[in-house]
Amino acid sequence: MRLGLIGLGRIGAFHAQTLSELPGVGSLVVTDAVPAVTAEVAGRVGAEAVESPAKLLAAGVDGVLIAAATDAHPELLLAAVDAGLPTFCEKPLARAATDALAVAERVRATGVAVQVGYPRRFDPGFLAARAAVVNGELGWLHTVRSTTLDPAPPPPAYIAGSGGIFRDCAVHDFDAVRWVTGREVVEVYATGSNRGEQFIAEAGDVDTAATVLTLDDATLALVSNSRYNPRGYDVRLELHGSADSVAAGLDDGLPLRSTEPGVTFPSGPPHGFFMDRLAAAFRAELAAFAQVVAGERPSPCTVDDAMEVVWIAEAAALSLREHRPVRIDEVRRLPG
Repeated sequence: MRLGLIGLGRIGAFHAQTLSELPGVGSLVVTDAVPAVTAEVAGRVGAEAVESPAKLLAAGVDGVLIAAATDAHPELLLAAVDAGLPTFCEKPLARAATDALAVAERVRATGVAVQVGYPRRFDPGFLAARAAVVNGELGWLHTVRSTTLDPAPPPPAYIAGSGGIFRDCAVHDFDAVRWVTGREVVEVYATGSNRGEQFIAEAGDVDTAATVLTLDDATLALVSNSRYNPRGYDVRLELHGSADSVAAGLDDGLPLRSTEPGVTFPSGPPHGFFMDRLAAAFRAELAAFAQVVAGERPSPCTVDDAMEVVWIAEAAALSLREHRPVRIDEVRRLPG
């Protein structure tokens, strides 16, 4: 199998290394907007370097992965599917909800398989939690708690272009809640605060957020996000039901210190960043995409899945701005 990878920044270079080690990927073609980066990554992982996305699409690849900057996602994704190539695209489909919806509609019209990057769907703990729900081990759910805490804020330029904590960070929690529970979100209430770097507030964003999601079966999901967790990168999911409770992310790398006497869990070292916390998930995610390209499975995270997360994020942003609950069907109808 011959795959193409567009965008070789932090996550793109990480994907290049993973793809170079995947069985079944016989060759890899890479490109980046910075030629020196293209040459460096290609040399390091033994890939073929090309000068542009257009040349990559014409290089006889069987599938394409897009890890470029967010603003480039729509054009690159549509070019790939118009060429009939199965495509993996990092979230989001586009910066604005209206643009994402237009991209999703174009993708559906082509019938080409597209997988959107939500790696928690491939994390072993999250998979086991979903299996517990599907198998009925938990009874009926009443409470879900999903957590993403970053060790430190991204740079100011990243924050300014991120679209805000709900669209950039909490979307992973929103997707995990939908996927693990198998339910849809019908209402959102969000709040947030700023106690850290001023540049986050200046960008119109918050550094810490809490979101309550009401699911269509009346389950409540509580989502917690912050740019400040200096102990490490904290990703967890708790599911509480009428028959049992389970949690994903309670391993020895959990960046949380117990104050109970004699308790040594977690033994550490804490997870430092998302690439070590979710290393197994990223590998499984890209292996799944290779299966999509080979026609062995459908996309495990479609553009329709991605759009549902977009609506939740838009509702959260509106709720924060107007200090009120927002129903998902309201944001779907909003002009623009």
